Amino acid sequence: MSALLQTINLSCERDDRLLINQLNLQVQPGHIYQIEGPNGSGKTTLLRVLCGLSSRYAGELLWRGEAIRQQRDDFTQQLLYLGHSSGIKTVLTARENLRWYCRLKGLEQVEQAIAEALCKVGLHGFEDAPCYTLSAGQQRRVGLARLFLGRPALWILDEPFTAIDKQGVAELEAWIAEFAREGGAVVLTTHHQLAFDHPVTRIALGASDD
Repeated sequence: MSALLQTINLSCERDDRLLINQLNLQVQPGHIYQIEGPNGSGKTTLLRVLCGLSSRYAGELLWRGEAIRQQRDDFTQQLLYLGHSSGIKTVLTARENLRWYCRLKGLEQVEQAIAEALCKVGLHGFEDAPCYTLSAGQQRRVGLARLFLGRPALWILDEPFTAIDKQGVAELEAWIAEFAREGGAVVLTTHHQLAFDHPVTRIALGASDD
């Protein structure tokens, strides 16, 4: 099976310090990859490169076997990236935030899908509450609802378990494992001890100077 996303001799520096040195990674459908390393080792830097948010790297980045710059539209449509923050606008409601996301992705006729996604993440009844009135955990769940909108092939998740409770952690682990079993690929970072019922490939980055 060919890789969805591939790095060839990928290297990154920050503040004249080499964080990633000639990384060769093949992200295959149906697999979960955990990027490990201490704070400052380059985990978030790597994820930002992988999802196209940073061009400060040497080496090659391929999407479905071709240079990612030549496949930008398809890559963007097939990617879901969740960063450290919840990625929402707090002045908007949960529903409005997801409508905005769907517009960015070019998704249409999404009202039912949005309602179902918010219910899935435990926000039934909070759909039209301004997000500034929600707890940190609920705001995080608004961001997580994007997992269930559209049909991306790749999830890139940076510390996705932040600010969610024990039940939420178990639910998110189950969603990630289910996505991989259905053929999706997941690349994530977390300090949380994972309890997946699905194999995980661990990629270790170097030690930190912090």
